Amino acid sequence: MPDIVAETDRLVLRTIEPGDAARQFELLNTPAVMERLGGPKELHEIEAKHAKSMALYAREGFSFLFMIEKASGEVVGHCGMKRVDNPLAKNIGDHEVGWLVREDRWRRGYAEEAMRAVLDWAFDRIGAPHVVALTSAANTGSWKLMEKLGMERREDLDFDDPAYPPEDRTTILYSLAAKQWENPQ
Repeated sequence: MPDIVAETDRLVLRTIEPGDAARQFELLNTPAVMERLGGPKELHEIEAKHAKSMALYAREGFSFLFMIEKASGEVVGHCGMKRVDNPLAKNIGDHEVGWLVREDRWRRGYAEEAMRAVLDWAFDRIGAPHVVALTSAANTGSWKLMEKLGMERREDLDFDDPAYPPEDRTTILYSLAAKQWENPQ
């Protein structure tokens, strides 16, 4: 049975459980949703990420979560927190937050709503001193949300990742310290 980590007005954020990879593969793994994340993944890749996420939650009490829309009971996204683990990153081990939303639920404010809950979780319950978020400069919607959440650009932590296509190869970072976080909801 998954743990409910947070609830917002419209969403339940719950832990990932065995069998969720197929749901993510079907609902969130589209070319549009995955465009700036290296493209759609194979089912076995999602299963491996879910296994890492479940192990992280068991070990450290945080992970990526499913966003469940209260009105429909449907999975509408994926959000949460992990450790920076890209070997090219300059800040391996930092708390990294992220999200993605199902294409038919774009422009409804779900990402912001979920990430405000994730940031409260990170700072108030997990005790993270700061969090970072990674994206590419081409992912305008992503970094604009980072800025809306109060995150600051950290050019000193940027790195190039040849695993991505040229337009997404430069990974840019934003950060937010616990003492800077205010959630005016």
